[in-house]
Amino acid sequence: MSLVPRINRAVLDKSKARARQRGIELPTFAQMKDPSLVPERIEERLKNVGLWDVDPANLFRITWKNEPVEHGGGFNNGNWIEFPRAITGVDATVVGIVGNWFPTGAHKVGAAYGCLVPRLVTGNFDPESQKAVWPSTGNYCRGGAYDCALLSCSAIAILPEGMSRERFEWLQAIGTDEIIATPGSESNVKEIYDKCHELVRERGDDVVVFNQFAEFGNAIWHYHVTGSVIEEIFAANFGEGRRLSAYVSATGSAGTIAAGDYLRTVHPDLRVVATEALQCPTLLQFGFGDHRIEGIGDKHIPWIHNVRNTDFVVAVDDEQLMQLMRLFNEEAGHDCLLREGISEDLLASLPLLGISSLCNLVAAIKTARYYDMDARDVIFVPLTDAMNLYASRMQEMRESEGEYTARSADRHYARYLQGITTDHVRELNYADRKALHNFKYFTWVEQQGRSSDELRQLWDTDFWSRVFSTEVVDEWDRLIEAFNE
Repeated sequence: MSLVPRINRAVLDKSKARARQRGIELPTFAQMKDPSLVPERIEERLKNVGLWDVDPANLFRITWKNEPVEHGGGFNNGNWIEFPRAITGVDATVVGIVGNWFPTGAHKVGAAYGCLVPRLVTGNFDPESQKAVWPSTGNYCRGGAYDCALLSCSAIAILPEGMSRERFEWLQAIGTDEIIATPGSESNVKEIYDKCHELVRERGDDVVVFNQFAEFGNAIWHYHVTGSVIEEIFAANFGEGRRLSAYVSATGSAGTIAAGDYLRTVHPDLRVVATEALQCPTLLQFGFGDHRIEGIGDKHIPWIHNVRNTDFVVAVDDEQLMQLMRLFNEEAGHDCLLREGISEDLLASLPLLGISSLCNLVAAIKTARYYDMDARDVIFVPLTDAMNLYASRMQEMRESEGEYTARSADRHYARYLQGITTDHVRELNYADRKALHNFKYFTWVEQQGRSSDELRQLWDTDFWSRVFSTEVVDEWDRLIEAFNE
């Protein structure tokens, strides 16, 4: 396996000329981790650019460290929310890093960049003649389409027809070349894969599929960029005597959870916790089903998930999250939270939690309870996206259940926050991890053309050390710099 493809000089030279003509400059991984390295001319240009504008300068906003403003912002040291005991009901500190301040309002622009750019700067993707295919359950295809728009590439977005209306409308508004809706909803991932295979059969080399579930660039981006920002926030804001005890992430494509691989290199006792929907308990009990937690993917183990490094599984009831969504966003819910001692400042931040963010928050509370964590313990979770992508879901809840009342809010606060227990969890031993790893066979070897030897390779810890090596991203950065020059 080569993470640095062989250079196709003819295509690369064309792509460089094309980028020069369009004023496109690419950020390095080092700059995404540390925006203080971004050239001053780029920072000046960004003062006149909106956060979601289709402007190549916004490639440099693919970082967790954007100033939290919608237009003209610079950089900071990261955006995060600390949840008090009045929310969590536990002594451990739960901290969420905020994805809303990425372009598109979700960190998937970074995952897509980590997949696309290594091929672009080696001439293994031709933006003149090829379309980038982004198979997704929502935010990844938005991130890929946005990156393509900034890079003047053609994009094909594939996502289930049951995803939120806002996702489809946004893809249309940004001018995505093709938007393909596949049957089903969140957990219908195989149907997305089938459509990718169909496109390759019909169009051949005219399309390049960037499958987030199998592209190591996805996990590598999160390992180096997401992992490092969490470590920086922890080190700068939580003093001696505290411990980074857990990192909790929905598996989804298994990109975001790779930040846990990085954090364990700094905090060996860290527990990496994978979350999923109770209605589709694949990691919990090899289960299947449909659910309403958009953005976390199901019914299989992604190829790039280093299962050997996962300690704990939490399955969360989607009904709990739909009611917490109302509690955190309806007027009666805010009145309830104020009565319970939640500050006005925190109330104003709660819309920064989309549905999968709520899932991670609930899972963090379950983790703290299961492991008897106390005030010394700190748990980090990614707040992947915000409620601006789920207005239609709120409207559906209002239409199906009626007005959200003070009585409903009090009941949901007691049941779905303070009443969180350690049900539907699974602590993984060696045999459990090996079984989940072997479960990849039925998707990736039987359906997707991988070999048994490749699957065995994924169980080798040395394999992951090579994947996440700084040598890989250093070489990518060298190629990016050469592209820019």
